[in-house]
Amino acid sequence: MKNLQRYIEHTNLKTTVDAYAIEQLTAEAVEHQFKGICVPPFWVKKVRRDLGESDVQLVTVAGFPLGYHMTETKVEEIKVALRDGADEIDLVMNISALKAQMPWVKVEFAKCAKLVHEQERILKVIIETAYLNEQELELACRWCADAGVDFVKTSTGFAPEGAKVEVIRRMREILPSNVGIKASGGIKSYEQAVALIEAGADRIGTSSGTEIMKQAEL
Repeated sequence: MKNLQRYIEHTNLKTTVDAYAIEQLTAEAVEHQFKGICVPPFWVKKVRRDLGESDVQLVTVAGFPLGYHMTETKVEEIKVALRDGADEIDLVMNISALKAQMPWVKVEFAKCAKLVHEQERILKVIIETAYLNEQELELACRWCADAGVDFVKTSTGFAPEGAKVEVIRRMREILPSNVGIKASGGIKSYEQAVALIEAGADRIGTSSGTEIMKQAEL
């Protein structure tokens, strides 16, 4: 697939990630010219320095990985991440509140989108599709679109399952064309990545970016 690297966000959000792993991730992202690199908030400032003049987008998370933080906490996380140099924020939805069908979920999205957009950065919302039924998936996608979110992301990587082709296809049907989709969670092969892109994914979040590119060359 042509320009596959420009879909990939090279990711390491493991609990045990250390400075060496972060440096390796950054070097690989620059070498392969990946679209982005996704790291824990603690490492954003270092990665911003290490990326230098590279056009690799620096992505970090807020409300991660469970999403049930208070909105005020998420807002402060986002402010610090933007201050430290993040280009994009992957915000975990309050799944607990969504399952109660509380409109506050959409209000939270809108508040965070406004904050991020004021600094001309990008907001993605992780809706954790593994935990949603069809009705909840549709509600989450519609609230994301209504609130002005830039991308809807499938998974944190901490749930029982990650991105599925049929779920990406359904999300693409629900979401307007101006809202992108980031597939993530368990994507380890070239075939998986291509299938998800063909189903409608605009970004691929994976810790196997280098391996996928090696498979693409075969």
